[in-house]
Amino acid sequence: MDTKWLHETGLTEVELVGGKNASLGEMIRNLQHVVKVPGGFIVTSAAFKRFLAYNALDQHIETSLASLDTTNLSDLLLRSKHIRDKVLGGVFPTGLREEITTKYSEFCSTCGQDVAVRSSGTAEDMPDASFAGQQDTFLNVCGIDAVLDRIRACFASLYTDRAISYRKQMGYTQNVSISVCVQKMVRSDRACSGVAFSIHPDSGFEKVICITGSYGLGELIVGGQVKPDEFLVFKPLLGVADRAPLISKTLGHKTHKMVYADVERTAVVETTNDERDHFCLSDAETLKLAEYVAAIETYYSIVYGRACPVDVEWAMDGESRELYIVQARPETVHSRRKDTVFTEYVLDTAATASAAILCTGISVGASIGAGRVRHVRSIHDEQSLRFEDGDVLVTEYTDPTFEPLMKKAAAIVTDKGGRTSHAAIVSREMGKTAVVGCENATRMLVEGAVVTVSASQGDIGKIFDGRVPFTTNTVDLGALPTLNGCATQIMMNVGNPSDVFKYANFPVAGVGLAREEFIIANTIGVHPNAILYPERVSEDVRASIRERARGYDSERTYYVRKLAEGIARISATFYPRPVIVRFSDFKSNEYRDLLGGSVFEPVEENPMIGFRGCSRYYSADFREAFRMECEAIRYVREHIGLDNTRVMLPFCRTVAECQKTLACMEASGLKRGVHGLQVYLMCEIPSNVILADEFCKYVDGFSIGSNDLTQLCLGLDRDSGALTTVGNETDPAVKVLISMAIRACKRAGVKIGICGQGPSDIPAFADFLLAEGIDSISLIPDSVRDFLVRLSPVEQSAVNPVAESVFAPTFL
Repeated sequence: MDTKWLHETGLTEVELVGGKNASLGEMIRNLQHVVKVPGGFIVTSAAFKRFLAYNALDQHIETSLASLDTTNLSDLLLRSKHIRDKVLGGVFPTGLREEITTKYSEFCSTCGQDVAVRSSGTAEDMPDASFAGQQDTFLNVCGIDAVLDRIRACFASLYTDRAISYRKQMGYTQNVSISVCVQKMVRSDRACSGVAFSIHPDSGFEKVICITGSYGLGELIVGGQVKPDEFLVFKPLLGVADRAPLISKTLGHKTHKMVYADVERTAVVETTNDERDHFCLSDAETLKLAEYVAAIETYYSIVYGRACPVDVEWAMDGESRELYIVQARPETVHSRRKDTVFTEYVLDTAATASAAILCTGISVGASIGAGRVRHVRSIHDEQSLRFEDGDVLVTEYTDPTFEPLMKKAAAIVTDKGGRTSHAAIVSREMGKTAVVGCENATRMLVEGAVVTVSASQGDIGKIFDGRVPFTTNTVDLGALPTLNGCATQIMMNVGNPSDVFKYANFPVAGVGLAREEFIIANTIGVHPNAILYPERVSEDVRASIRERARGYDSERTYYVRKLAEGIARISATFYPRPVIVRFSDFKSNEYRDLLGGSVFEPVEENPMIGFRGCSRYYSADFREAFRMECEAIRYVREHIGLDNTRVMLPFCRTVAECQKTLACMEASGLKRGVHGLQVYLMCEIPSNVILADEFCKYVDGFSIGSNDLTQLCLGLDRDSGALTTVGNETDPAVKVLISMAIRACKRAGVKIGICGQGPSDIPAFADFLLAEGIDSISLIPDSVRDFLVRLSPVEQSAVNPVAESVFAPTFL
């Protein structure tokens, strides 16, 4: 069979129609009531084989490839070009030409003349290999002669050097074939298009959908030639009434777009300032697209009989404002990995502190690589021939022609592209470290210099000058022991929300401490009062704030949403397990370091015991800033729907302060007990222990801040190195206070845990807490594994998991 309509095929005909066409047909036949897929017709692999035989090319191609060494780039380029030239010079058998002409004429009568001509290899879009970008696609093709030319070009693209090399890399040694789809054009040149994954493409976190998008036709975003907008949607709450689970969005630069052109059919033009300053999708459109992606993932998982995350290409029609899926395939990286194996790359802290950061971009691969910089503009330039194993590939963007070099690279760095660009997708498949969308890498990285490329520290990838030492830690989370039978739960302290997804499968009961300060300092970077009172800061500061807030209705909205997004990423990672978020606890000197902060902050001799914590929240100088924090919490809990989010009050000196803070929260729409909101108190001041019975009347639990409690109990300045030998959490006086706090909470029937550093650093202190019957111990991620291993079931037998204190001096 030489041609078929798309709606006549499906996944059972991959050998005949190729992976892409089989997937499109399957969706049209079975998901058309859920998602929109543009129709079209197929020139089958049987037609392709007939074309080769008619032109006496089949045996010639087989002979030419049989003895090819794909690592010999010059020979690879020569042979692939020779084969393509032969294919492009071929002619269609008369019957095949007439059949294609008839199908195109019927198509035009209902869908118009402009079409997309897309390659569909018989080995592509499968669960074990994506073959991303290996064969060609042509957009805005009009007229039968142009259609026939583009079909022939698609046939030839099966034999590009990158396609031949990729097949060898992925172990496809047998003959492969190709079919072609002639499909209705979606007028995304007048709107936007992009790529979406039904999991987080770098961490593999399965509960989010990652969408990237930019204006115009999709070739630029797929090829990595623009830095797109990025959206994250939380799948478990999709479709839940009154919930909008868009947990974060990041504005891309979107400097160019591909549109229709009169002569060249398509052209790349600059976007307008207005387009660059706005997200390409509204929140409602993002959620609708996410529902499409989730439906496709669900269907594929049923078809393949296992969890099957997907990678899709989407387009919005600027005339109808309808969203279409133009391609869908199984995701090929995380679906092949063992879910319980956690690998973490860790840079040497001391070496990192002294190493210069040359440029930054978007992390890909959550790994680290180092080597000598090699700038390559094109696979055909002289630099590509000098590229050696272990070099760092630095280029404006990659396309499939770069893949022979990418295989050899220690890391890949690009100026352009996003998380779903060609460079990102192929780097993941190859297990390579990559940082994309740096903007200035080709200017900042010197040819021949040695650099370290780190994609291991969250969303922001960094390129360091020189070779920075690093270690690799691999843990099988499924093999870790649990504290079964122990009354104490193990929780986690989380600082950086941008890399939190990798901790989703850790065997912890939730998050005992998530710090707002990290989000404010690293994601927002602006003093809240500089946003609320712009007239009090300089024009330079106002201009910087406006630049950061691009894409949002106002600077205030930007602050609230960005804070909410950081919180939401943490709460989504551990949902439905509880996540305790501590309201901001910057000291005045730390607030001064934020943009605009020097105007609003006092200069204090000892900020550690100065204007911090709850004292700020009800003060006239900070009350409106605290209101924004409350609004962010409400947005996470009530708008997104992550009601596992709880809040915690830091550094609350008196019961009256606790009451005033709760009143401020209530005035901002956050009331303890309403919509299940729980409020916790940091127990870090001796007054919290002495008056614990009173404090417990107003909160749902305590969390011991052992660092500050030790400092204030022993009269230490924890920032003073000269006093480090005086005492720590194991001092008898500190342990007495902790024991008193635990027993008070037990009497009141409220929970008590600890989130300080002590249990992570001092095993004996952790044993003391377990013996006291503390409800939870919250540890930094690095300590969770060691803590669980140390407290294996054998060692647990020595621990007394009861609430009665075993450390009670006689005078109590």
